[in-house]
Amino acid sequence: MAQPNDLLAVLIDADNVSPARIGAVLTEITQYGIASVKRVYGDWTKANLRGWKDAASEHVIHPMQQFDNTVGKNATDSALIIDAMDLLYTRRFTGFCIVSSDSDFTRLASRIREDGVTVYGFGERKTPEAFRNACDRFTYLDVLVEPDTGVEPDAGAVAAVVTRVPGNKLRGDTKLLSTIRQSIGTASGDDGWANLSAVGLQIRKQLPDFDPRNWGYAKLSELLRELDRFTFEQTNGGGGVRVRNR
Repeated sequence: MAQPNDLLAVLIDADNVSPARIGAVLTEITQYGIASVKRVYGDWTKANLRGWKDAASEHVIHPMQQFDNTVGKNATDSALIIDAMDLLYTRRFTGFCIVSSDSDFTRLASRIREDGVTVYGFGERKTPEAFRNACDRFTYLDVLVEPDTGVEPDAGAVAAVVTRVPGNKLRGDTKLLSTIRQSIGTASGDDGWANLSAVGLQIRKQLPDFDPRNWGYAKLSELLRELDRFTFEQTNGGGGVRVRNR
Protein backbone atom coordinates (compact mmCIF):
# COMPACT_ATOMS: atom_id res chain seq x y z
CA MET A 1 0.00 0.00 0.00
CA ALA A 2 1.28 3.45 -0.91
CA GLN A 3 2.73 5.57 1.91
CA PRO A 4 2.91 9.40 2.01
CA ASN A 5 6.72 9.37 2.10
CA ASP A 6 7.26 6.83 -0.67
CA LEU A 7 9.75 8.13 -3.22
CA LEU A 8 8.46 8.06 -6.79
CA ALA A 9 10.08 8.55 -10.19
CA VAL A 10 7.77 10.33 -12.64
CA LEU A 11 8.69 9.75 -16.29
CA ILE A 12 6.64 11.53 -18.96
CA ASP A 13 6.46 10.83 -22.67
CA ALA A 14 5.93 14.31 -24.12
CA ASP A 15 5.00 12.87 -27.51
CA ASN A 16 1.95 11.19 -25.98
CA VAL A 17 0.73 13.56 -23.29
CA SER A 18 -0.49 17.13 -23.51
CA PRO A 19 1.18 19.61 -21.12
CA ALA A 20 -2.35 20.75 -20.18
CA ARG A 21 -2.78 17.43 -18.37
CA ILE A 22 0.36 17.31 -16.28
CA GLY A 23 -0.88 19.45 -13.38
CA ALA A 24 -3.75 17.05 -12.76
CA VAL A 25 -1.43 14.04 -13.08
CA LEU A 26 1.02 15.40 -10.51
CA THR A 27 -1.83 16.21 -8.14
CA GLU A 28 -3.06 12.61 -8.44
CA ILE A 29 0.44 11.29 -7.82
CA THR A 30 0.57 13.00 -4.40
CA GLN A 31 -1.80 10.23 -3.21
CA TYR A 32 0.95 7.67 -3.78
CA GLY A 33 4.03 9.44 -2.45
CA ILE A 34 6.61 12.10 -3.21
CA ALA A 35 7.60 12.79 -6.82
CA SER A 36 11.32 12.80 -6.10
CA VAL A 37 12.32 12.67 -9.77
CA LYS A 38 10.26 14.33 -12.51
CA ARG A 39 11.46 14.07 -16.10
CA VAL A 40 9.78 14.70 -19.44
CA TYR A 41 11.23 13.25 -22.64
CA GLY A 42 11.01 14.66 -26.14
CA ASP A 43 12.75 16.34 -29.04
CA TRP A 44 12.39 19.98 -28.00
CA THR A 45 13.31 21.19 -31.50
CA LYS A 46 9.83 20.07 -32.64
CA ALA A 47 7.19 22.77 -32.86
CA ASN A 48 4.44 20.54 -31.44
CA LEU A 49 6.24 20.28 -28.07
CA ARG A 50 6.57 24.01 -27.44
CA GLY A 51 3.68 23.94 -25.00
CA TRP A 52 5.80 21.90 -22.62
CA LYS A 53 8.19 24.79 -21.91
CA ASP A 54 5.87 26.63 -19.52
CA ALA A 55 4.40 23.44 -18.03
CA ALA A 56 7.84 21.97 -17.27
CA SER A 57 8.94 25.22 -15.64
CA GLU A 58 5.73 25.56 -13.62
CA HIS A 59 5.91 22.03 -12.22
CA VAL A 60 9.72 21.80 -11.91
CA ILE A 61 10.00 18.93 -14.40
CA HIS A 62 13.41 18.31 -15.93
CA PRO A 63 13.19 18.27 -19.75
CA MET A 64 15.26 15.49 -21.33
CA GLN A 65 16.33 16.26 -24.89
CA GLN A 66 16.37 13.34 -27.32
CA PHE A 67 16.84 13.97 -31.03
CA ASP A 68 15.07 11.73 -33.54
CA ASN A 69 18.14 10.78 -35.51
CA THR A 70 16.40 8.11 -37.59
CA VAL A 71 13.03 8.35 -39.29
CA GLY A 72 10.56 5.78 -38.02
CA LYS A 73 12.41 5.13 -34.74
CA ASN A 74 11.16 6.59 -31.46
CA ALA A 75 14.32 7.73 -29.70
CA THR A 76 12.25 9.35 -26.93
CA ASP A 77 10.88 5.97 -25.82
CA SER A 78 14.35 4.45 -25.75
CA ALA A 79 15.75 7.30 -23.66
CA LEU A 80 12.89 7.02 -21.14
CA ILE A 81 13.35 3.25 -20.84
CA ILE A 82 17.12 3.51 -20.32
CA ASP A 83 16.69 6.19 -17.64
CA ALA A 84 13.98 4.14 -15.94
CA MET A 85 16.29 1.14 -15.64
CA ASP A 86 19.13 3.31 -14.34
CA LEU A 87 16.80 4.72 -11.68
CA LEU A 88 15.48 1.26 -10.82
CA TYR A 89 19.00 -0.01 -10.15
CA THR A 90 19.55 2.72 -7.53
CA ARG A 91 16.93 0.97 -5.35
CA ARG A 92 15.79 4.40 -4.14
CA PHE A 93 12.23 4.30 -5.41
CA THR A 94 9.16 2.43 -4.22
CA GLY A 95 7.15 3.42 -7.30
CA PHE A 96 7.43 4.58 -10.90
CA CYS A 97 4.83 6.74 -12.63
CA ILE A 98 4.86 6.28 -16.39
CA VAL A 99 2.82 8.96 -18.14
CA SER A 100 2.10 7.78 -21.68
CA SER A 101 -0.45 6.00 -23.84
CA ASP A 102 2.25 4.09 -25.73
CA SER A 103 2.32 0.29 -25.68
CA ASP A 104 6.11 0.41 -26.07
CA PHE A 105 6.33 0.77 -22.29
CA THR A 106 4.56 -2.53 -21.57
CA ARG A 107 7.76 -4.50 -21.05
CA LEU A 108 9.27 -1.69 -18.99
CA ALA A 109 6.32 -1.74 -16.60
CA SER A 110 6.53 -5.52 -16.29
CA ARG A 111 10.29 -5.39 -15.65
CA ILE A 112 9.95 -2.79 -12.91
CA ARG A 113 7.25 -4.86 -11.20
CA GLU A 114 9.54 -7.91 -11.31
CA ASP A 115 11.72 -6.05 -8.80
CA GLY A 116 8.75 -5.57 -6.47
CA VAL A 117 8.40 -1.89 -7.34
CA THR A 118 4.93 -0.44 -7.95
CA VAL A 119 4.06 0.98 -11.37
CA TYR A 120 1.40 3.68 -11.79
CA GLY A 121 0.38 4.32 -15.39
CA PHE A 122 -1.39 7.40 -16.74
CA GLY A 123 -2.74 7.70 -20.26
CA GLU A 124 -5.67 8.14 -22.59
CA ARG A 125 -8.47 5.62 -23.05
CA LYS A 126 -6.87 4.54 -26.32
CA THR A 127 -3.96 3.09 -24.33
CA PRO A 128 -3.51 -0.59 -25.34
CA GLU A 129 -4.77 -3.12 -22.83
CA ALA A 130 -1.35 -4.78 -22.57
CA PHE A 131 0.25 -1.64 -21.14
CA ARG A 132 -2.69 -0.96 -18.82
CA ASN A 133 -2.52 -4.49 -17.44
CA ALA A 134 1.26 -4.31 -17.02
CA CYS A 135 0.78 -1.55 -14.43
CA ASP A 136 -0.30 -2.05 -10.82
CA ARG A 137 -2.68 0.84 -11.31
CA PHE A 138 -3.65 2.70 -14.47
CA THR A 139 -5.55 6.00 -14.47
CA TYR A 140 -7.22 7.59 -17.47
CA LEU A 141 -6.32 11.23 -17.98
CA ASP A 142 -9.89 12.33 -18.67
CA VAL A 143 -11.06 11.52 -15.12
CA LEU A 144 -8.50 13.84 -13.53
CA VAL A 145 -9.52 17.36 -12.56
CA GLU A 146 -7.09 19.98 -13.80
CA PRO A 147 -5.98 22.34 -11.00
CA ASP A 148 -5.66 26.05 -11.60
CA THR A 149 -1.95 26.25 -12.42
CA GLY A 150 -1.91 29.27 -14.66
CA VAL A 151 -0.77 27.16 -17.59
CA GLU A 152 -3.08 27.59 -20.56
CA PRO A 153 -4.26 24.23 -21.98
CA ASP A 154 -3.75 23.41 -25.63
CA ALA A 155 -6.84 23.85 -27.80
CA GLY A 156 -9.05 20.80 -27.45
CA ALA A 157 -6.65 19.10 -25.04
CA VAL A 158 -8.99 18.93 -22.05
CA ALA A 159 -11.67 16.28 -22.50
CA ALA A 160 -15.25 16.68 -21.34
CA VAL A 161 -16.10 15.66 -17.79
CA VAL A 162 -17.00 11.99 -17.57
CA THR A 163 -20.79 11.68 -17.46
CA ARG A 164 -22.19 9.65 -14.57
CA VAL A 165 -23.49 6.32 -15.83
CA PRO A 166 -26.91 5.46 -14.33
CA GLY A 167 -27.55 2.26 -12.40
CA ASN A 168 -29.53 0.47 -15.11
CA LYS A 169 -26.61 0.78 -17.53
CA LEU A 170 -24.09 -0.15 -14.86
CA ARG A 171 -25.98 -3.36 -14.16
CA GLY A 172 -25.76 -4.19 -17.86
CA ASP A 173 -21.96 -4.25 -17.60
CA THR A 174 -21.59 -7.93 -16.77
CA LYS A 175 -17.81 -7.80 -16.52
CA LEU A 176 -17.94 -4.99 -13.97
CA LEU A 177 -20.66 -6.60 -11.88
CA SER A 178 -19.00 -10.03 -11.96
CA THR A 179 -15.61 -8.63 -10.97
CA ILE A 180 -17.10 -6.73 -8.02
CA ARG A 181 -19.04 -9.78 -6.81
CA GLN A 182 -15.96 -11.99 -7.05
CA SER A 183 -13.82 -9.40 -5.26
CA ILE A 184 -16.30 -9.11 -2.39
CA GLY A 185 -16.34 -12.88 -2.10
CA THR A 186 -12.54 -13.06 -2.01
CA ALA A 187 -12.14 -10.21 0.49
CA SER A 188 -14.96 -11.31 2.81
CA GLY A 189 -14.80 -13.28 6.01
CA ASP A 190 -16.90 -16.28 6.97
CA ASP A 191 -19.86 -13.98 7.60
CA GLY A 192 -19.81 -12.71 4.01
CA TRP A 193 -18.89 -9.16 4.96
CA ALA A 194 -15.83 -7.44 3.43
CA ASN A 195 -14.18 -4.12 4.18
CA LEU A 196 -14.81 -1.75 1.28
CA SER A 197 -11.13 -0.77 1.07
CA ALA A 198 -10.12 -4.42 0.74
CA VAL A 199 -12.69 -4.89 -2.01
CA GLY A 200 -11.21 -1.96 -3.93
CA LEU A 201 -7.73 -3.46 -3.72
CA GLN A 202 -9.02 -6.84 -4.87
CA ILE A 203 -10.83 -5.34 -7.87
CA ARG A 204 -7.71 -3.48 -8.97
CA LYS A 205 -5.68 -6.70 -8.86
CA GLN A 206 -7.95 -7.98 -11.60
CA LEU A 207 -8.51 -4.68 -13.42
CA PRO A 208 -5.55 -2.26 -13.02
CA ASP A 209 -7.51 0.48 -14.81
CA PHE A 210 -10.50 0.18 -12.49
CA ASP A 211 -11.51 3.56 -11.09
CA PRO A 212 -15.04 4.65 -10.04
CA ARG A 213 -14.38 7.92 -11.86
CA ASN A 214 -14.41 6.01 -15.16
CA TRP A 215 -18.19 5.83 -14.70
CA GLY A 216 -18.53 9.32 -13.21
CA TYR A 217 -18.46 8.37 -9.49
CA ALA A 218 -16.03 9.91 -7.04
CA LYS A 219 -15.91 6.92 -4.68
CA LEU A 220 -16.24 3.15 -4.86
CA SER A 221 -19.08 3.26 -2.33
CA GLU A 222 -21.08 5.56 -4.61
CA LEU A 223 -20.61 3.24 -7.57
CA LEU A 224 -21.65 0.16 -5.58
CA ARG A 225 -24.70 1.85 -4.12
CA GLU A 226 -25.81 2.89 -7.60
CA LEU A 227 -25.49 -0.72 -8.77
CA ASP A 228 -28.05 -1.63 -6.08
CA ARG A 229 -26.83 -5.21 -5.76
CA PHE A 230 -25.03 -5.00 -2.42
CA THR A 231 -25.70 -4.46 1.28
CA PHE A 232 -23.69 -1.99 3.37
CA GLU A 233 -23.02 -1.39 7.06
CA GLN A 234 -20.79 0.91 9.08
CA THR A 235 -18.00 -0.74 11.07
CA ASN A 236 -18.16 -0.62 14.86
CA GLY A 237 -15.84 2.37 15.04
CA GLY A 238 -17.87 4.21 12.45
CA GLY A 239 -14.79 5.01 10.39
CA GLY A 240 -15.25 2.41 7.71
CA VAL A 241 -17.77 0.61 5.57
CA ARG A 242 -18.38 -3.09 5.03
CA VAL A 243 -20.19 -4.58 2.07
CA ARG A 244 -21.61 -7.96 1.11
CA ASN A 245 -23.28 -9.51 -1.94
CA ARG A 246 -27.04 -9.78 -1.88
